[in-house]
Parts: sequence; structure tokens; C-alpha cells
Amino acid sequence: MRISIFRKGHFNSAHQLAVPSWSDEKNKEIFGKCANPNFHGHNYELVVKLTGDVDPETGMLINLKDLKELIKREIEDRFDHKNLNLDCPEFNRLIPTAENLCFVIWGILRKKLDQKLDLTVRLFETERNFVEYPAS
Repeated sequence: MRISIFRKGHFNSAHQLAVPSWSDEKNKEIFGKCANPNFHGHNYELVVKLTGDVDPETGMLINLKDLKELIKREIEDRFDHKNLNLDCPEFNRLIPTAENLCFVIWGILRKKLDQKLDLTVRLFETERNFVEYPAS
């Protein structure tokens, strides 16, 4: 039986969106308030979706306790109450947009999960703005 399972996560982070080679005026024009040199924050909501075949012995796709701990250890602990630009080496050369953050999270989790599971990450930057990787 092929099925999908979902787990939500949450973390708060600050960031600034800016292209270093651009002027402050151009960054403000393109990124608006998100280019604030003093940073700004978001309450990120995360949805991790795993799809695969249920183990006939356990009746589970994955133990939700294990998935909960993985998300806490690898994502929430890593990004919660951090400045993405300053505290997270993943964004030394990568602008911490929702798109890039979602892709980074996907990459972190992909390395830790069984490859037989399909992984989708949906990241809400606000209630109305969210991204998903991979795109469907």
C-alpha cells in the first residue's frame, strides 16, 4: 500500500534579502522591506511529506516519533531563533529566500531519510506565502 504521511514543524528566524553586488536602492526596489539592513523575522511553518510503501510488518511508513525527532534535531534546532544570514553557513553565499531555505531543508532531510521514501517539503514564510520542493 502506497501512502503519504505528514509532519509539521515550526521555527522562528531572521534574515535579510539582498544581492551583495547591488546598491541599497536596488535591493530595496527588488526586495522591499525584506532588504532591511537590520534584518526582519518570520515564524516559519514547515510541512514534511513522505510517500512510500507501508511496511507490512509494522503497518507504518515511518515511525512518526523518529520523524519528529529528525525534524527537531536537523531543522528546528538548526534554524530556530537564528539569523539565517549570520548564523547559518548554508547562507554564506546563498540569499535566504523562502525558496532557497525550502531547498536547503529538503537537502538536509534527504540525506537523513531512507532513499525509498519520496520527500516533499512545504515551507510557509507567512500564512499566505509558501513554497514547496520539489515542485509538483
